[in-house]
This record gives sequence, structure tokens and C-alpha cells, in this order.
Amino acid sequence: MTVPRRRGAGRVIMHSMARLDRRHTRLLAADAAGIADAAAILRDGGLVAFPTETVYGLGAHALDAQAVRAIFAAKQRPADDPLIVHVADSSALAQLGLHDPITQLLGGRFWPGPLTLVVRKRATVPREVTAGLETVGVRVPAHPVAQALLRAAQVPIAAPSANLFGRPSPTRAQHVLDDLQGRIDAVLDGGQTSVGVESTIVDVSCTPPRLLRPGGLAAEAIEAVLGVALVSRTPAGEGPQTSPGQLPVHYSPRTPLTLIAGPPGPARDRLVREVEASLAAGRRVGVLAVEEDLHLVPSAARLEVVGAWADAATVATRLFEAMRALDAANLDVLLARDVADPRAGLGRALADRLRRAARTVIEIEQIEQENFARG
Repeated sequence: MTVPRRRGAGRVIMHSMARLDRRHTRLLAADAAGIADAAAILRDGGLVAFPTETVYGLGAHALDAQAVRAIFAAKQRPADDPLIVHVADSSALAQLGLHDPITQLLGGRFWPGPLTLVVRKRATVPREVTAGLETVGVRVPAHPVAQALLRAAQVPIAAPSANLFGRPSPTRAQHVLDDLQGRIDAVLDGGQTSVGVESTIVDVSCTPPRLLRPGGLAAEAIEAVLGVALVSRTPAGEGPQTSPGQLPVHYSPRTPLTLIAGPPGPARDRLVREVEASLAAGRRVGVLAVEEDLHLVPSAARLEVVGAWADAATVATRLFEAMRALDAANLDVLLARDVADPRAGLGRALADRLRRAARTVIEIEQIEQENFARG
């Protein structure tokens, strides 16, 4: 079954108070001087992009409502999509939200790291951060530059991904500049991020805890600590979202992406047929490929290889960069199949990002069932 995806339906509400001023964007080295400059900008209400282990974040002083509104203006982000607040250690959570036993348990085990916990917020957190909700997402990043920046700034930093809203997330400083040059004050260049996909988000404000977004920390690891299965989130609807990463279409290249979803063998065969048909129709085709498919894809297609199917960690570091490279190649259509096992671990996060990035999803299993019924 081929499923076209609607883009941005009902998602145009913006902060009316957030006016975009043209800014001179400085590229700062991630050394002591650069971090000190970035920290001063944040304390003064400015916007700084910085590396975390997952992706680059676009930071503002989380307790400064005007600074937070500037994030939404720079990214062109809807006001009902909440932000994650980054802090240097779990002790800083006390000024933002409730530190209950489950938060202590998960934070103690997985912070610093790619885990965001959604907790009941305190009144100190501006409603701009939380889309007016009574919960806030909090994370302690592990990246040494992020840690140094948080300690130098001495303020919590609200930071969504440092890209234009809906675009593939940035994993290098250049990706940030490609999207936000002239919209923000500075970018701290810490090189390529090590995880490559956003943090896992778990809502611990409810019982049992809910998995809102699969990410850089496997859900299975969290469940092992909790001793119970995480409840899956419900599909995103209209109005304020519980956390980032809930929209059905997100992380998307401008070039239309078609995803072939299903078992590896049939999905690979369908991918090759789709590439051949598009080339025969005179289209310029790009393929987001795993190593196992290289010998099958026609040479006329533009390839970006993300790694081996069994090496989800490497694939994650390459996914968004490869997507951006294909998007910049002046192509007509992009094609991909799942790049790792979508049923578990980091593969679950990769499947989530590809489905949200795709303009069209072709579900192989459904097609096979329909063919069997007709036969």
C-alpha cells in the first residue's frame, strides 16, 4: 500500500511576538574562548547552536521567555511544539520540575546521555518552553562541549535541533549554517556528533511511563531498569504536543522521499524496481542506501551510503548527513528502504526518522497480503 503524507496540516501557529531580526552569525571554535563567548551570548538573551552527542541544538536561556521566543522565530517552528531544556547535571532539575523516584532512577542510570525525561514543571519555566503544558522535557547531555557550555553559562538552556523546522537534523556545524545563517548569533563548532539521532523521550509524569520518541538510547535499556514495558505514545493530534518529534511528517528533505517499508528482501527488490522505473521516466534519482544494496542499485542513480544494515550505530551517525547531501544534489526523487532492523534498539529510532521524513511510504507487507488474497 502506498501512503502519501500530508505536510504541516494545522501546524502554522507561530509566536506572534517572535520577530526575526537579521543577525551576524559567528562561527566559534569549541575552545575555552569560544565557549566563554557562547555562554555570554546566552546569558544576554541570544541564540547559540552547540553540539550534543545526538544532534546540534539551538540554545537560548530557558528561563528568559523573550529569548525562547526567538528560537521559534529563527527556526520557523510552531508555538505548540515544546522544547527540551538542557542542564549540566541532575541536581539542576530541581529548579525546572519535580524530581520523583522514577526520574531519579532513570536519571541516575542514563544521565548524562541521550535521554529526555518529561516531568511536571515548576512555575519558573516559561510557558513558551512547554507550549503552555504543565510538563517540561529535561536532558543532561554527555557531549563535553555541551557540558562546558552549560557550566560556563550557569543557566538552563532550552534547545531544539538547530535547523529550520521540519528539515533533517544537523549533525555538523555546517548543517546549522546552511539553515540558520543570519538567523542566530553563533555556532559552536564541535565537529560531527557521535550518536546522530535525537534523544529518546520518556514521559515520567504519568503512570506507567510512556515512550514518546525512540532515539539514541534503546527503549529496551530503559525497560530493563524500570522492570516494566514502556507504553507507546498515541499518534500526534492537533494542539500542543507532549514533546518534540511527535509530528507525522518531520526531519524531511525538500526533495520528495519515498520509503519502502517491509522485510529486507522484498523491500530491497521493490527499491530496485522503483529506482529503475524513475530512471526510465527521465527522473534524477537519489538513493539512501545500506552497503548490502550497492551492487543492486543502477549506477545512474546518485547514492549516499549510510553503512551496513547490522551496524545501526554507524548508520545513525550518517543518516541526516546523507539525507542533506542528497537534498543538495538537484534531484527529482529520493528513495530508501529501512536502513536497520526497525523492531528494536537504535533501528527503531532510525525507522521512526525515515517514516517521518518520507513524503510517501510503500508498505510491502500490505501489498503481499493483498496479492495473496487475490491469488
